[in-house]
Amino acid sequence: MEELTLDLEMPTAEKSGEPSTAEPEPKVTSLGEGQIVDYITGEAIKDSPKEKVRQRIARALFHEHGISPGDMARDFPVPVATDGARKKTKKVDIAIFAHDARHEVTNLRRVVVCKPEPKRGKNVVKLREPEQADKDLQELKDLLGAEDRPECADGLWTDGTDFFFLKKIASKFGTTFEHRSDWGVAPESIGSRTVVSHQRLRRAEPEMLKVSFRRCHNYIHGNEGMPKDAAFWQFLYLLFAKMYDERKSRGTGRARFQVGMTERNTAEGRKDIADRVKALFEEVKGEYKSVFRPSDEITLSDKALSFIVAALAPYDLGGTDIDAKGIAYQELVGTNLRGDRGQYFTPRGAVNLMVEILDPQEDETVLDPTCGTGGFLQATLNHLHHAWQKAENTYGFPDTEEQQERFRDRLRAYAEKHLFGADFDPFLVRATTMNIMTLADTTGNVFHMDSLAFPLGEHLPGTAPALKSIPLDNPPATNATVDVLLTNPPFGADIPISDDAVLNQFRDGVAKSWSKNRETGEIEESTVSRPSSMAPEQLFIQRAIEWVKPGGRIGIVLPNGILSNPGPTDQKIREYILEHCWVLASVELPVETFIVDANVNILTTLLFLKKKTSQEVSNFRMGSENPYEVFMAVAEKVGFDRRGQELYKRTPEGEIVMEETEERERIRIKGEEVIRRLTRSTPIIDNDLPVIAQKYREFREKYPMPGADPATLRSGGHA
Repeated sequence: MEELTLDLEMPTAEKSGEPSTAEPEPKVTSLGEGQIVDYITGEAIKDSPKEKVRQRIARALFHEHGISPGDMARDFPVPVATDGARKKTKKVDIAIFAHDARHEVTNLRRVVVCKPEPKRGKNVVKLREPEQADKDLQELKDLLGAEDRPECADGLWTDGTDFFFLKKIASKFGTTFEHRSDWGVAPESIGSRTVVSHQRLRRAEPEMLKVSFRRCHNYIHGNEGMPKDAAFWQFLYLLFAKMYDERKSRGTGRARFQVGMTERNTAEGRKDIADRVKALFEEVKGEYKSVFRPSDEITLSDKALSFIVAALAPYDLGGTDIDAKGIAYQELVGTNLRGDRGQYFTPRGAVNLMVEILDPQEDETVLDPTCGTGGFLQATLNHLHHAWQKAENTYGFPDTEEQQERFRDRLRAYAEKHLFGADFDPFLVRATTMNIMTLADTTGNVFHMDSLAFPLGEHLPGTAPALKSIPLDNPPATNATVDVLLTNPPFGADIPISDDAVLNQFRDGVAKSWSKNRETGEIEESTVSRPSSMAPEQLFIQRAIEWVKPGGRIGIVLPNGILSNPGPTDQKIREYILEHCWVLASVELPVETFIVDANVNILTTLLFLKKKTSQEVSNFRMGSENPYEVFMAVAEKVGFDRRGQELYKRTPEGEIVMEETEERERIRIKGEEVIRRLTRSTPIIDNDLPVIAQKYREFREKYPMPGADPATLRSGGHA
């Protein structure tokens, strides 16, 4: 089918004509304090709590429902009946008109009422049922009108937490309003989403997917009274069932994880939903016995279960961008499973930088031995997906149906063969496994084991399979399979490793006692003592080196002290690194990086290494190693401040600097495949990490990576 492209002009307040093929100039080049760019008009407007909700909805209308901003208007006046024959004018927060029609009341098709998001205290905001919002919904009914606006039939009321959909039903007996579970896509378009049922599934917009995940979790926690962690697992059971149902029903039209438009309105309908989904989850448990226990069950009320199914069912999660799913999932998991054992979940910007610098390839095996919630594994899948899009010159465009299917197959094959994670926390292992399922349509390889004790720890179920799949590159195993290792190990002297059985594995490496000779000033190994405990990050350096092949690459998050402290132990650890690895890069991060996600005031460095071959180690020991260039950078800004507020680049006068960006959505109009392109001015985030990634690529073009070529080593060649 022929593919067309539409460049959407900024609409006027009164009408929108045919989409123009001319590229529109951005209207905003800078923003004053308290201003944002309106998604509908492209103009600078004053920010407010209500405006945040309106902007989020407008963006979702374009990306999820296929509605052009040219078919929307903000604050559109409509006549509303009051008492008797009298009418007054009220404004619709977002008015949606027939496609390409003039912005007149007669062409009004949908209306949206937006309210400020409720203030959140310490407790989760309790979500309301439609009958609890009668007073608020009266405003929506008034705006939809009665017999005088028969074509204006769909309405949405939202405060960013509650979402209420109304369908106006006009008949000879009068007008009624029916509660619905959702809207469909734009009437003139049939999305290029994978059809799983008679309902039209849609690709999720990242911010709205986060909202949906959060609403589901909050409903269970707030409305069902479950503790946060129990609510989290109930949500994950249903998310897994949703992904499983998409895979099983793809192309058949027989999805079970769905809700009829009015099915939630009755007790009988809610029971039907619950029965379908609980039966589906039993199948999930049968197929994924390594992930779910027989005792796992959905314990939600029919009302809660139908709410969550209604929230997730419209989305084509299999066709939704990996990064969007990963961001939504990581935010929810991180909120619920933060540990107290040094489990500082790595900020997304740092994760992406590490993956960009190490650049894992489709034929390379990647391991995170302290995977937490799977951030590095998720970023690796996203990196590969973007690489494939770039190779086909479609990066930045939504995938076609054919690409979705093909890329999904490639990601599944990669995750099953080359993607590995491990963690000591069984809850994090399950959470990461479910994360990979949402991203790659497979459970992947995530092992419950102690990565420092490995290959000891036979009592943990992941140790034996890990020994077969990802052995260490030291006796008795000499066939390491890992090409790229990415990790943020637990840090700190307050969580020392003191188990002799573990420490004994590191006695020939970093687990030694060192002291400075007072006479010579030389650092000497003690012959009468050895350390009874060590900080985990010290041991993880050696373990990371042991796990990768010669020529393999390592990215590890370390506290700055280990790289700068003058003490003899840290100095010898640095010498150990230089002996066994080429140092590729060092990137120091500001303290803000971990304050927001981990509430920890700590300076960290991202260290990038390449493991030497045995010959290269010998060259170092003999002093015959040639000097080489090392990339070094210090990040001063990471896009947010200590409170988690986004930071923007500013002019000398203090105004926020803007840049022109393009958003794209792929839909069908009258049977033709169309890419809608929307140009907007957006604030430039003040973040040094993407710049550092680009500078590293430029550095490598000038200075090739030191040491033997990994491709040559993989093919059996020698250094």
